[in-house]
Amino acid sequence: MSTEPMPVADISLLGLLQLVSPALPIGAFAWSQGLESAFELDWVHNEDELGQWLAGVLDDGLTRCELPLLARQQQAWADSDATTLAHWNDWLHATRETAELSDEDTRLGSALVRLLTNLELVPEDGLMPHEPGYVTVFAWAAHQRNVPVRQTLLGFAWAWMENQLSVACKAMPLGHTAAQRLTEKLRPALVRAVDAALALEDEELGPVLPGLALASAHHETQYSRLFRS
Repeated sequence: MSTEPMPVADISLLGLLQLVSPALPIGAFAWSQGLESAFELDWVHNEDELGQWLAGVLDDGLTRCELPLLARQQQAWADSDATTLAHWNDWLHATRETAELSDEDTRLGSALVRLLTNLELVPEDGLMPHEPGYVTVFAWAAHQRNVPVRQTLLGFAWAWMENQLSVACKAMPLGHTAAQRLTEKLRPALVRAVDAALALEDEELGPVLPGLALASAHHETQYSRLFRS
């Protein structure tokens, strides 16, 4: 076998693919982020309406919240800046408008921390914020794996899209071919979202998703549910 060191870029890419894989054992498949409720409320009926819903959440949600926050948290990890990490982690918690959305973020973050602990990949003591959210822990894992910031954001957005389409395939239902058609339509939108997110100033951050918040609030009392949010 070759003793030559493996290229850093290749190892980083594989590390990112591991992070965004549906096989990552953190339970992301259990959450729909209000999408199941949108089906139940008859707000989303078909493939085209689902595409519009996802594009709206991407533009007014991830682009203005999770994606720019990821960039800031990954830089904070690189700087070992515990104050900034705690600030943006608290900020993210404050943007969650329902108990389910807040619980999802905290539980996914805790699950990823447990996994990284088992893999001996946790940061040094004192840096991880109290009750770290999923975005904060994802940013640490990406930093630890030397993933470039732009690719971190693209990977996170891709994982979000795949999970939402998986929800639709189970609860709408949406056929797998239709899911692939939506993937083709949304791939350029993910790139544009990352471009926009990287250009935002701090005072421009914050999701504008009243419809998703209402769907999530309705989901808390929905009679029959497949998902936890």
